[in-house]
Amino acid sequence: METLETIRDEDVDHALVVEVPLPFAKGNLLMPLTRQEGCLRAAVADDRGLLALRELSAHLGLKPSAVHSPAGVVIDAINRFYGQVGSAEEVMDNITGEDLTSVATEFEKPKDILELTEDAPIIRLLNAILQQAVKERASDIHIEPYEKELDIRMRVDGMLHRVLTPPKIIQDALISRIKIMSNLDIAEKRLPQDGRIRLLIGGRDVDIRVSIIPTTFGERAVLRLLDRRQGLIGLWEVGLDKDDVAALEDQLTRTSGIILVTGPTGSGKTTTLYGALNRVHTVDKNIITVEDPVEYQLKGVGQIHVNPKIGLTFASGLRSILRQDPDIIMVGEIRDVETAEIAIQASLTGHLVLSTLHTNDAPSAIVRLIDMGVEPFLVASSLVSVLAQRLVRVICPSCKQSYEASETERSYFDAPMLAAHKGPLLLYRGAGCDKCGGKGYLGRIGIFELLLLDEKIRQQITERPDAQKLKNAAMAKGMQTLRSDGFEKVLRGITTVEEVLRVTQKDLVES
Repeated sequence: METLETIRDEDVDHALVVEVPLPFAKGNLLMPLTRQEGCLRAAVADDRGLLALRELSAHLGLKPSAVHSPAGVVIDAINRFYGQVGSAEEVMDNITGEDLTSVATEFEKPKDILELTEDAPIIRLLNAILQQAVKERASDIHIEPYEKELDIRMRVDGMLHRVLTPPKIIQDALISRIKIMSNLDIAEKRLPQDGRIRLLIGGRDVDIRVSIIPTTFGERAVLRLLDRRQGLIGLWEVGLDKDDVAALEDQLTRTSGIILVTGPTGSGKTTTLYGALNRVHTVDKNIITVEDPVEYQLKGVGQIHVNPKIGLTFASGLRSILRQDPDIIMVGEIRDVETAEIAIQASLTGHLVLSTLHTNDAPSAIVRLIDMGVEPFLVASSLVSVLAQRLVRVICPSCKQSYEASETERSYFDAPMLAAHKGPLLLYRGAGCDKCGGKGYLGRIGIFELLLLDEKIRQQITERPDAQKLKNAAMAKGMQTLRSDGFEKVLRGITTVEEVLRVTQKDLVES
């Protein structure tokens, strides 16, 4: 029997894949390949697959032609190629041909829930939406009801785009299916509900955070996807340059003080914090976190999920952590003066505290703490560094092309940056291709601003300065701003001028 060590795109007929049910393929470790000259060619891993191929060939009126592939190769191919079959739009087109009234009433009677099969139209639609989201690397799925329509959008690399506009008649059935999967009350439609789903989608272990809120035109759902298989990444992988990595790693060796990571929601703060924790996590350190929610599991780290309904807040969780003899504490977010003051007291009594704030840049974090009501001398004595960050889209490597920068684009770069480039300034952009879905971008990377507190800045903090004064002092000491780090990555061909402008507009105005 022929052996196939890898299964490539050109080896597979997608039309044939559609004819072979996924449960049959997975259950028998059989990957259908091609149909040629009256033969059905398929990759099988063992005798079970060989028997299944004979059965399938007889059913399709073809002769079996088996090739052997290792089980891992077959499973990977099944996950990959079945993930390319049937987008949400195609499934919706098929459902439209059915009786939409029956689809819409699938969840009206509780007893019907137990009778639903994977062939139920609404289940097929939601499965296709989830599968498409994983395939497109979406971080969020938005299901948004309006007066006469239902919009389904996905956020990919930080940007929302519409993927489907199904008939409004199926709205309640779709939301009910999501509630069932996340163990929420399908009868409660007046109050917001939060839940969680854990699924295997295309071989990937995916955690989905579900938020449902009532709106004027029905319930709106947002599903946030976290690929558990992706795991943690190091500080150098998030986009920090080697000097900032070295400086931050030096800060992480301290036995006390507060390190803050700042930025808007969705700017990658949690990923950076966990990269930092992963760097300092050793068997001789006791690390405890309090988060909302716990997004990553880190072996050997105690993690607390806050639950305000029962009084477990960041402040109360942090207070309890201090009785657990911790060396390092991570607080998901400093939201109020009570949490800030407990974190500061913890840092002053011999604990290294990592946390986040929502501010536009690093110096603004200091002003924000003081505005919360924390005494300036406490901020000055406890805070050791602040890392501000944003996420910019990365130019797709498959369609990356160079071009000469315009005069307007040249004006965004500082003189020292331009001095290193003699003659025309060449920048890069993505032309758009199949790999990136025509967007010209594939993936994201961070741009950063690291503020290290020295005695001069600490003295300024006690005088209640504004953020701009602190920023000027830090830049005089060599701090690279979000804007300048972003444009450094533009010169290196990682991202575009447009991306840096998009995420640093406020920074540009204030500079």
